[in-house]
Amino acid sequence: MEKISLSLPATRTLQGRALAGVVGSGDMEALYVASTAATLEVTITTSIDNSQVRWQRLFERISELGSLPGGTLTIHDFGATPGVARIRIEQVFEEAQHA
Repeated sequence: MEKISLSLPATRTLQGRALAGVVGSGDMEALYVASTAATLEVTITTSIDNSQVRWQRLFERISELGSLPGGTLTIHDFGATPGVARIRIEQVFEEAQHA
């Protein structure tokens, strides 16, 4: 298991909390808690060692295609592909937007 922490610039604000995915499903879950901070603090616990660069690049791509919200994002990853990870992250932000 590897634990990764990222601090990313945030350019939008959301409300509340949201959960996407199920950790026991074999891929990943993402829990987002909104705040008015100018950063998104991400904590990733993953079963894939040496994956920090992959996660950094994934968040760079998400940031390039849209804006990241302020708050905290906790991810429990158990081998999700980058595509599934991106879907879960986008789902959790979308759910928080409608909370």
